[in-house]
Formats: sequence, C-alpha cells, structure tokens
Amino acid sequence: MSGLVLKLGPQERVLINGAVVENGDRRTRLAILTPNAHILRLRDAIHPEEVKTPVRRVCYIAQLVLSGDVDLADARIQILRGMEQLSQVFTDPDSRAQLDRATAYLTEGQVYHMLKSLRSLLAREERLIAARTG
Repeated sequence: MSGLVLKLGPQERVLINGAVVENGDRRTRLAILTPNAHILRLRDAIHPEEVKTPVRRVCYIAQLVLSGDVDLADARIQILRGMEQLSQVFTDPDSRAQLDRATAYLTEGQVYHMLKSLRSLLAREERLIAARTG
C-alpha cells in the first residue's frame, strides 16, 4: 500500500495495523508510507450481520484482510471466486471495468484499492435486488 493517501473528516476513525486512530476536529490528510499496512476506514466497515449479498460478501472478505484478521494469501482464492461470480451478474461495461480494476488491484496486493472498486458495485447490486423483488 505504499503511497496511500487517506483524507479523514473530523472525528473520523480508521483502523491501522490493528489500532483504531481517531482524527481531531479538522479534516486531515495522512500519507501511509509503509507497504502492506492494514488499513480500514471504520465508516466504510461492513458488519458481519450486514453480509447478506454477494458483493457485500466479497467486500467483507477484503475487509478482513485489511483489518489484519485474515491473511491475503488465505483469502485470495475466495475473493477471486467471488469476483468471478459477480462478473456473471454485472455485465454492463462500467461494472465490468470496476471488476477488472478490482482484480488488477488484488493481483498487485493493493487490497484497499480493490475494496474501493468493489464497493462501487454496492448501489448497483441494491438496484438489481430491488428490481427483482419489486
């Protein structure tokens, strides 16, 4: 994760290598220089009881890697399988581009960026589910 820049709002919390860090009263920018640091914005965290859809499932696995609870080597196959399943559902060009980006980030070991790409599919997934049930 060398060169990752986090922009934090006031009182925003982030998990860095297992430690919860809270920002002060002003917006701030942090440059994370340590490669392979485990970083997770807590405002973006998906809680276990919220893992009820395919996109959320893959995001949650990536989140476990970022929090340091699971090793990337152990999670890689699950993430790849999940993204393969997602690619069968998300066939529009923009979604495919996000999945391709996420796959490239995974290949490079950039889990934070991979999660960011996958999270962009959450709203689309909600719309697909709503259309199917509505």
